[in-house]
Order: sequence, then structure tokens, then C-alpha cells
Amino acid sequence: MVALASYTLPKEERLCSRSEINRLFEGANRSLSAFPLRMVYTMVPRGEGESAARMMVSVPKRYFKRAVHRNRVKRQVREAYRHAKHDVLEMMGRYPDQTLLMAFVWVDAHLQDSSVVAEKVGNLIGRLCERC
Repeated sequence: MVALASYTLPKEERLCSRSEINRLFEGANRSLSAFPLRMVYTMVPRGEGESAARMMVSVPKRYFKRAVHRNRVKRQVREAYRHAKHDVLEMMGRYPDQTLLMAFVWVDAHLQDSSVVAEKVGNLIGRLCERC
């Protein structure tokens, strides 16, 4: 029996801790851009039982005043990441003692179609895999 790929995004793969988020944005980070998204990432030492990659999505209130629009964009980005995360996890297999912290930041004042968001997230992840 062949094991199917897991397309879930469990809590262990989400970046929630304020200290880790501060470390991501304040540390020696790198960024990639594919309009309307910007991805900020850095590698940190992996703790016991941590996932190889952790992500978060940020949609500033400056671009969308209504929470319903911010939440829609976050859902779109998380969904696109879920389908492309296997490339990231495969890349991180080469770094068993590191954890990749990523933040996807929305930088457009307009909503985009889900297919466009998926294309841009895939583009960012592909470029990330080439760099590391």
C-alpha cells in the first residue's frame, strides 16, 4: 500500500510564538517577492520535536480594512502553501538540524483570484528551494 501525501497544515507547522516571529523579522532574514506577496524567511536551530518548516500569513489592515477580506486572503495563501509545502519539506531534509521560518506578507490593496495566489506561492517556494 502506497502512503498518500499529507496536504494538511497542523499546528506544529504554523508560526505562532511571538518570540519566533520577532526572531524572523529582526534577525538576519532574507526575502523574496512575487507581487502581491512577499516572503520573509530565515533558518534557526531546530528544537526537539519541531517541524522542519513553520509558516505564517500576514495581511496588514492598511490594505484591507474589513476583516472578511483579510481572512479570505489568509485562507487563500494557506491553501496554496498546503499544496506546495512538500517541496519545502523535501529541501529541508538536507538540513536536519535547522527549522525554516517563513512569513507570507500581502502587499496589494486588491483581492486576487485563488489561482493567482497559488501560482505566486508556488513561485516563491520554487525560488526558495533554488536558493537553499
